Amino acid sequence: MSDLLKDKSQRREKRTGKAPSEASHGVRGKDTTGRTKDSISTVSCIDELGHHDDNARMAVTMENTHQMGPYKRFPVPAVTDILKDVLTSYLQEEKYEAEWSQKMTKTICEVIRARVKDLMIPRYKTVVLVHIGQLTGQSMQISSRCLWDASNDTFASYSFKNSSLFGVATVYAVYFE
Repeated sequence: MSDLLKDKSQRREKRTGKAPSEASHGVRGKDTTGRTKDSISTVSCIDELGHHDDNARMAVTMENTHQMGPYKRFPVPAVTDILKDVLTSYLQEEKYEAEWSQKMTKTICEVIRARVKDLMIPRYKTVVLVHIGQLTGQSMQISSRCLWDASNDTFASYSFKNSSLFGVATVYAVYFE
């Protein structure tokens, strides 16, 4: 093979992150029974040490179970206790500020989502909404519409109020068939 072709293939391998297998060079491996076999292995950059993402999760392929309802129902009282605990601990001594409430809303959503996930309720998808507003004598109505199965899907909600702000947290639980 000429030097130009070798350089071209090396650049292509570097760009794609793959090393050639033995079969791509015409070399065949031997297995233990004496028959020859082609090697089709490749090395990817992600397979090398130091390139793994510890937080990455593998995609789980689920097969049909033909299960029409949950084995374990969504525990609304336990989730309501989580909402009460989180809202009270994060908002008890706070005064309302617009920028602070935007950041705190995201933080509270993440904490609630993590604590609900720790309950390990199978086959439920959760949606967490948190509203924080200033108490100035106004009235406010929060409503939502969802398309869901009333026999399996549910929600939990909790409202918190102190001298300067209010907080409303809602967790929707939708059963995944």
